[in-house]
Amino acid sequence: MNLLELLSDGPILIVLTVFIFSILFCCIKYFSTYHQLNKIIKFISGFKKSDLNFKFKELDTYMNSNPYVAAVWGEFKNTLVFSESVALKDGNEFQYQDVSSTVQNVQTTVDPLYFFNEDTLITSKFNYRLMQAIPTVLTGFGPLFTFLKIAMAFGLIDFSSQEKTVQSVASFMISMQAAALVSVIAVSTSLIFLMFERILYNAVCKAPLTKIQNIMGELFASISSEKFLYELLRESKISTNASSQLISTMPDKFKIAFNETMAANLVPYLENVIFGLNQLNKEIKQIAKAKSGGEDIDNLF
Repeated sequence: MNLLELLSDGPILIVLTVFIFSILFCCIKYFSTYHQLNKIIKFISGFKKSDLNFKFKELDTYMNSNPYVAAVWGEFKNTLVFSESVALKDGNEFQYQDVSSTVQNVQTTVDPLYFFNEDTLITSKFNYRLMQAIPTVLTGFGPLFTFLKIAMAFGLIDFSSQEKTVQSVASFMISMQAAALVSVIAVSTSLIFLMFERILYNAVCKAPLTKIQNIMGELFASISSEKFLYELLRESKISTNASSQLISTMPDKFKIAFNETMAANLVPYLENVIFGLNQLNKEIKQIAKAKSGGEDIDNLF
């Protein structure tokens, strides 16, 4: 019995068929994941940390519209802390001041690796447990079909005559050879699939995932929520202290401003009024003297 006839045996064909379909299943799922991850990498690579505040809406729209990463992005977005600004009016102009001096651009209170990892972006997108069980299934085919072939081989032995005994023994040896071969093929295909799956996974799945993690880590720096709350409290205390100082010094500043206003506007005005009255007094005296000599009028003034 040649090798081709042995390979065409039923149990061996089953093992080889399962092995081939497993390889195809692995390639389809992993390359599909590779395509999806590369689409995300291509898009987010165009963003920089410095201009993320202005382009965040664009990033948010794409992530929400991509069903592959929308759920993960929705959870991650809840951890983001934005560099908010408040508008302070100074006369007729507005000045913008950051809420916290340490929170710049867009930061996250949770490490991006917690959301963008193998579980969320790779293994949850297909039946990964089945993929991991394939080597065990292939290995299990070995003893299963081996003992099955041995049992069938013992059933072929016929000692009714010398001729049948010789023929049955020959068939028994062929069946035992096939039983040993199916076990070898099962273990071999299991090892081949295991090595192939690991190499392909690291090349087309793990490598793009690492790029995504690096990009997200560069775009969103991590800051603990406790630290951010502490910074808000510190900024609030500074603002409260400045307000209290302003209120305490307001009466003195109001008095100084009032005195300066009086000195700058009212005093010159009163001086002009007094000067005008003096001029009017002189003119009245001159008119009175011209008409009647007017000593009584002089005494009156």
